[in-house]
Amino acid sequence: MAGHSKWANIKRQKARVDAVKGKTFAKMSRAIIVAARTGGADPAGNFQLRTAIDKAKAAGIPNDNIDRAIAKGAGKLGADGDNLESIRYEGYGPGGVAVLIEALTDNRNRTAADLRTAFSKNGGNLGETGCVGWMFDQRGVVTIKGKPVLRGRKEVFELDEEALLEALLEAGAESYEIVELDEDSLGAEVFTQASQLESLSQALSASGYRLIQSELRWIPNNSVEVTDTEQARSLLKLMDALEELDDVQSVTANFEMSDELMSLSMA
Repeated sequence: MAGHSKWANIKRQKARVDAVKGKTFAKMSRAIIVAARTGGADPAGNFQLRTAIDKAKAAGIPNDNIDRAIAKGAGKLGADGDNLESIRYEGYGPGGVAVLIEALTDNRNRTAADLRTAFSKNGGNLGETGCVGWMFDQRGVVTIKGKPVLRGRKEVFELDEEALLEALLEAGAESYEIVELDEDSLGAEVFTQASQLESLSQALSASGYRLIQSELRWIPNNSVEVTDTEQARSLLKLMDALEELDDVQSVTANFEMSDELMSLSMA
């Protein structure tokens, strides 16, 4: 499982400031609009919409904003969102690191130009479709939280790995990684085939685990070890620049670096 969730772990450790929350709201609203447009406005019968709503709520997006995005997707508030389309872009970061980007956009030319600028300013280049996509496989990923226990007077979340393994075998999971969600909470990222994401989510929820997030994620099938400080700094700047673009929904890359180098590079 090495490398499967490296960038997800990096993002958790980077502890992004609330200054980007406005952009987060816009990105998640777009995802809700598209999910409602393509699969219907009822979350009970639209797993894509349900997961988009859960993700938005976890990020603190108000219910009014969520309801408005659903209404837009359903065509109840005019034609907003009708022109949004999902596009995958590919490129190379410093040192030949493969980068895969998923975007929702109403203007392909604008999005491509913004991506090209972000790459060129940070030592990379936007490539042709298919140039790095073959290095990634799409997997369903369910992030769960451990079960609550009292430690003194404080409630913390711990994970019984033996019980988790039993639950995962019954749920049909492929693999998992233990992750530290915050200083008092252990959790796990559970991997399955993309087509099995919904059934895995339901099985884990039925087993009593708290679901933090269910998503489709591109997983690199090979990785580049980064050991140079300048390359690491450029890569992290590139990832930030890409993720800050309004049209970008997700960014995945196939690099790994030590926690120590990551800390130095972010200083």
